Amino acid sequence: MSETAPMVAGLFHVAVKTNDLAATTAFYVTILGLREAPRPDFGYPGAWFAVPLPGGPAILHIYAGGPALGAEGRAPSGTAAIDHVSLACRGYHGFIARFRAAGLAWREFLVPGTTLWQLFVYDPSGVQCELTFEGAAESGPGPDMSPGRAYVAGSSFFEAAAYPALTG
Repeated sequence: MSETAPMVAGLFHVAVKTNDLAATTAFYVTILGLREAPRPDFGYPGAWFAVPLPGGPAILHIYAGGPALGAEGRAPSGTAAIDHVSLACRGYHGFIARFRAAGLAWREFLVPGTTLWQLFVYDPSGVQCELTFEGAAESGPGPDMSPGRAYVAGSSFFEAAAYPALTG
């Protein structure tokens, strides 16, 4: 019997801790357009989200309470050592319209030497999400790289106060 060579075959999922499951669910479903996926009963609250295609696996796991809580009884916020989660997307200007309608801050970026357009937005727990688009397949103007709108790596623009509006 031959042994299979070890390899990474893809990203299985990303897990995010949250103190506000309702706002986090609203963000990923309403703003990003993911769909809720079946989640086993782990004995603590949470949600799984998948891309809106039939049979797609859950790519994002959210958990609240239980193991999500730190020593202070709250889940940590912010991205910490993981800088961002990147999602392949379509509909660049539609996402901007969603951000605008929800009152969320975002930044735009054109990846140098490529046709990739990017949008950066935070979820309610302060996790930075990078939405990446093939610019050649998008309509309308490209990313706004003006000061204050262009994404600057390492510079936070998270506005926690904007997120209660997602559930209220």
